[in-house]
Amino acid sequence: MNWTSLLLPSSYFALFALSAFAILWWDRRKRGTRVPFSRDLRLLRMAGETQLKDVAKFDEDFLFVWLLAALVPCLVAVILFEVLGHLKDWWRWSLLGLTLAVFAVAFGLAVRWFVRRLRERSDCYLGFFGERVVAEFLEPAKALGWRVFHDVPCESGRERFNIDHVAVGPGGVFAIETKTRRKGPAREGRDDYKVFYDGEKLDWPWGDEQEGLGLAIGHAQWLQNWLTKTTGAAVGVVPVLALPGWYVESPARAVVRVVNPSWLPDLLTAGVETVLSTRQIDLYSRQLEQRCRDVEY
Repeated sequence: MNWTSLLLPSSYFALFALSAFAILWWDRRKRGTRVPFSRDLRLLRMAGETQLKDVAKFDEDFLFVWLLAALVPCLVAVILFEVLGHLKDWWRWSLLGLTLAVFAVAFGLAVRWFVRRLRERSDCYLGFFGERVVAEFLEPAKALGWRVFHDVPCESGRERFNIDHVAVGPGGVFAIETKTRRKGPAREGRDDYKVFYDGEKLDWPWGDEQEGLGLAIGHAQWLQNWLTKTTGAAVGVVPVLALPGWYVESPARAVVRVVNPSWLPDLLTAGVETVLSTRQIDLYSRQLEQRCRDVEY
């Protein structure tokens, strides 16, 4: 193998990238332009903010991931054939089959890795879209005195996570977790669009699961502890699990309220008793707004 044949293309691509960035930097400096708003401006997080960033990261890395998946098997083959070129005829033909087998394995692993990355990107976008669906169903509650926050960033020690939606209003504080699942084949005798919740587990068309319920409880507990600590006023937080696109049958009262997002306005306003005063709503909302106002240009 002539290493010059690899060095020259690599040098060309590096020179091309450096030239493009240099011209872009010089052009911006020459024009003297700047963004029209203050650099310290921070916006509130929108629904699915974290998921959207993950999708954007997948899109930014797509070319690199594709090239890596495509080139690694070729590089393995080139190296092996170069080794074969230095062997005697008998060894060369003996190891040719092994070389082809190694290439086939590397090719298969690279394709599987690439497909897995594409599936992860697809799941990320599905999660983002599901959170946007829930956010739209929460919009009418704002006209009734509710404050709604999305993608609330949280931390517990070194762990970082987010609560998909938090609603604060006359009926109390609700931590809403969104779980967006694709529909698929159902067991015999089951509808492929229904989920049954018995207060302990979710009975999907394909089987029972508890995934999502513990998460909703844990996030609500974290929010309850944090609000109590930051405001000095004890508050209860209701855990909710929203399943976009699914018809849900569940008990009227349970530790976790499992609902279709379209039921959220009724869930928030169903209680005739006012749990929080206007002053309390403002108090909790200010804390949440400070935590969520971190989106910068």
